[in-house]
Amino acid sequence: MDLLCRSVIVGELPVLVVSGELDLASIPLFSDAVVRLTNEHIGVTVAIDLDGVSVLDDAGLGVLLGAAGRAREHDGDVVLVCTGKRLLERLERSGLMRAIDVRQRLAP
Repeated sequence: MDLLCRSVIVGELPVLVVSGELDLASIPLFSDAVVRLTNEHIGVTVAIDLDGVSVLDDAGLGVLLGAAGRAREHDGDVVLVCTGKRLLERLERSGLMRAIDVRQRLAP
């Protein structure tokens, strides 16, 4: 399955909606989309919606951590939206949930 990344605005929140497999082959596309999102919205919180993601490997986790770090350097932040049990367990096991806020919906 290909990876699709689409930027939208929900209320005032910039959101990157991601669907497909987030693995080594799709990292360049994902990384470009995440960098574009954080660069276009410097100093604000942005969300990355992972509900459509079926596979998330370590490279994808690294991109997410890097995005959060870059956003925080400029007084912004990254939050993740995820409701899938398997993906939530992956985020928990990796320790990513200690570094990035994971929500079950876009509203705080």
